[in-house]
Amino acid sequence: MCTCELWIETLKGLRMSDQLNWVYTDKVKDHFVNPRNILKDDENFKEDGKGMVGNIKCGDQMMMAIKVDAKNNTITDCRWKTYGCASAIASTSVLSEMVKGMPLDEAYHLSPKDVTKELSGLPEHKIHCSVLGDKALRAAINDYYRRTNQEDKITAETSKIICQCMNVTDHEIEDAVLEGARSYLALQEKTKLGTVCGQCEKEATKLLNEYIKKHFS
Repeated sequence: MCTCELWIETLKGLRMSDQLNWVYTDKVKDHFVNPRNILKDDENFKEDGKGMVGNIKCGDQMMMAIKVDAKNNTITDCRWKTYGCASAIASTSVLSEMVKGMPLDEAYHLSPKDVTKELSGLPEHKIHCSVLGDKALRAAINDYYRRTNQEDKITAETSKIICQCMNVTDHEIEDAVLEGARSYLALQEKTKLGTVCGQCEKEATKLLNEYIKKHFS
């Protein structure tokens, strides 16, 4: 049984009084208790592209597999597995529904904000849980392009080192914002950037504000 199934059984076993204290929207609860498109171990799903992101040793890992209509460049089906929390399960479930029938290019550019909006909101400290799904989807689309000899369509997700002393990248700053950092001090606590020479403070603060606006405005 994968982690998502264990979480579902746990919620079903809660007392009614506990379920009344559920802090998420009804749509999140629906996709958590009744997740769509989970890839079952005994299912013969022949994907056209597969993406794996995260690290189970760190607590979260996501696999997403897609089928593609090559004539129209659209996703016809999407299945997934995850080791993650309720927010990650619900986010990936709704994402797997969103992308069906969607052109590859449009699906590639879906963001955590799009997923959160579709779920009618997530607690701010849980927004980062919606990130794994879209990352796995992009990896699956890139894998499809590799399999079909369309490498020219692959968009590499390059990172830029912002703090040279601690080797902290712009991607790590964005992840810290998604995990709740709202000030330079909080950013330092999560990434350790700027704790040696401090020369990166101006650029890091600029990125901090840009990512807050990108994901929460």
